[in-house]
Amino acid sequence: MINNIKPKEATSIINSLTGGVVPKIGVQHITVGRSEEVNAAITTLEEVKNGHSAVKFWIGDFGSGKSFMLHLLNTVAMKQKFIIANADFTPDNRLYSNDGKSVILYAAIMDNIAIQTKPEGGALPVLLEKWMEQVISRTAEDNRISLTDIRSAEYGSLIRNSIMKTVNEITEVGGFDFGSAIVKYYDGYINHDEALRRNALKWLKGEYKTKTEARQDLGIREIINDSNYYDMLKNFCKLFVSMGYSGFMINLDEAVNLYKISTSAVREKNYEKILSIYNDCFQGKVSNFFINFAGTKDFLENERRGLFSYQALKSRLQGNKFETLEIRDYAQPVIKLYPLDHNEIFVLLKKLKLIFDFNYQVELNITDEEIYAFMEEMFNKPGASEFLTPREVIRDFLNILNIIRQNPEADKKRLFGEIEISDERPNDLVLLDNIEEL
Repeated sequence: MINNIKPKEATSIINSLTGGVVPKIGVQHITVGRSEEVNAAITTLEEVKNGHSAVKFWIGDFGSGKSFMLHLLNTVAMKQKFIIANADFTPDNRLYSNDGKSVILYAAIMDNIAIQTKPEGGALPVLLEKWMEQVISRTAEDNRISLTDIRSAEYGSLIRNSIMKTVNEITEVGGFDFGSAIVKYYDGYINHDEALRRNALKWLKGEYKTKTEARQDLGIREIINDSNYYDMLKNFCKLFVSMGYSGFMINLDEAVNLYKISTSAVREKNYEKILSIYNDCFQGKVSNFFINFAGTKDFLENERRGLFSYQALKSRLQGNKFETLEIRDYAQPVIKLYPLDHNEIFVLLKKLKLIFDFNYQVELNITDEEIYAFMEEMFNKPGASEFLTPREVIRDFLNILNIIRQNPEADKKRLFGEIEISDERPNDLVLLDNIEEL
């Protein structure tokens, strides 16, 4: 049996992988063949914990394990007391825009903030209230007031001043409005005013569309928008560190959606924003900040649409020329994820079979030889060498296990023979590839 797996983790693993997506929890139980990548991430997290910042680009083909790697990073980072957040690039959000698409990305990041006790996201209110309790305790101690008395309306201004003083000490750009929103959250929290607390949280998450609305609800004249959202992320990073956390790690997946931006000027502005973040992190302009991008090889290397089309990024992200498939450099900003080999996939499928049995409280009669037979059938199919991904292998394997679980008499060889290989790349990306070849 897989050691220390929880029923909730097992269900998440089986349901998510059957649906073709990476589970939010429990990925450490199905990690195979990524030990060097994990060790590199642990080293980077240690550096970030010590006050440095970093940017990593996880590059691989569709289904090669980019999203899995980011989820694994979450597990490792949370154990080291990092605040983490995940968001996907989509056609409706991006790093740079002037029509609200950047603040949509910011809102997604804030919605998905997670900590070890709340790993599935939505942890921002918990963190704010924890920080406020720290401020309340510190203010009570500094002013020799009891913890019970300090919560009364009589000392409200004392707490508000402490909040603003602390925020002003740790923030730079936008600190006053940021602090004002946190003060409003405190007022809602201490007075059990749910509407005020909700409005303050709405401001902090970048969900106000107009300054007028924010001024009416909170008396704050500015809002988080496309031009200042990155400063707010840095402010939150400093706030989290002041609370005693190791740092703030943000994972941005599906970066191919930046590559697919049709207007070259807008695409270049997004790459310029990546360059700005990269420079901030590696020049020491921001501390305890770790941002990961996951994308395809085209997103990185395509000279017409990818990051390499922006010369300043190309010069920073070109790989170590001494690196080979056998001799890897995991310290560089770009880490290429190569497909698992057949032995690693076999180990993975064996693990999944054990987790499947645990989840459904069964013991399916699937031997190692039958797992090998399944793999041979998959990898010998027409198109397998070009299109087959670990994602498809895993999904087909779990689908067959489900059939056998519900139909114990089913012919396994017949099920293996019905497997078909398909190109899982999005249609619009295939179209872009064809255009690039013209």
